[in-house]
Amino acid sequence: MDEEIIFGRNGGLATVLLNRPKALNALTHEMCVALHARLKEWRDDDSVRAVLVQGAGDRAFCAGGDIRKLYDEGRSGGRYPYDFYHDEYRLNADIHHFPKPWISLLDGIVMGGGCGVSIPGSHRVATERVTFAMPETGIGLFPDVGGSYFLSRAPGRVGLWLALTGARLKAADSLHAGVADAFVASDRQDELVAALAAAPIGSHADATAVIARHAGDPGASDLAARRADLDRLFSGDGVAAILDALDADGGDWATGQASIMRTKSPTSLRIAYRQVRDGASRDFHDCMRMEWRMVNRVIAGHDFYEGTRATVIDKDQKPQWQPATLADVDDATVEGYFAPLPEGDLTFD
Repeated sequence: MDEEIIFGRNGGLATVLLNRPKALNALTHEMCVALHARLKEWRDDDSVRAVLVQGAGDRAFCAGGDIRKLYDEGRSGGRYPYDFYHDEYRLNADIHHFPKPWISLLDGIVMGGGCGVSIPGSHRVATERVTFAMPETGIGLFPDVGGSYFLSRAPGRVGLWLALTGARLKAADSLHAGVADAFVASDRQDELVAALAAAPIGSHADATAVIARHAGDPGASDLAARRADLDRLFSGDGVAAILDALDADGGDWATGQASIMRTKSPTSLRIAYRQVRDGASRDFHDCMRMEWRMVNRVIAGHDFYEGTRATVIDKDQKPQWQPATLADVDDATVEGYFAPLPEGDLTFD
């Protein structure tokens, strides 16, 4: 059996290959634990000047966590979902605080957990094949793995729009949203990796300079052109107010966004709105503590299993959300997702 995650060295560059191409390099608990252990080694190893993360194959960097396994284990009452998210979130936090350049080559699909092992790092390099999304509200979850932090810091209301709709971004839009910070064409990736390995990288600025020498123009951003309307329509105080604004606008784009939102879990929409709002004033550790509280309630609830059933298991695309409408999700229910856990908050080394 092939290794799910492969570690290597190329000069002063430590390398990570997420190696489940048939599963779009989806993360397992074992992969998170192994990567976290290496991160700690590399942090203290002076011979490691930077870390490079890639996905195997040409379809995905990483499509997220292994949702099917989380579904199966969670439905059976197992500990796996709790263990997975606990260790994944601690890994996300340590990537954010990693003192050396953490460079991710975003080639193909980057969703969910794939965002968590890349966006908290210092450098995210997108190719023309990238597709970024945080589609969790469509499976009864919320944009986690640090989404509270990085979506709340996207320009204008872009992060909230991404959280509520699960919109997909290509390269130019990923740069505009801040989830990528450089564009390097896929046929120049090997050249970039060789340059990073050969360079005497001693700082984040050194890594930035190497990437810049290989960077190109991803073209115009459709998202940038849409920003005025997006910021206006997603500025409402709450999900219901945003839907009202979209309905009142009546244009094709606004109508489409409202239709998309109405397919999502009403509970997920409300908690995602709050997490992005609250994340803006929290540091990364505080964001992960908040998400740990939230995900514990999601694992113990209904909509994650129903959303996963409808999209991944049965694929009928007809989830039966509970509650079924936004109006039925009361403030007390939302508050419960953010309340302290009886066993205490997520801790960090």
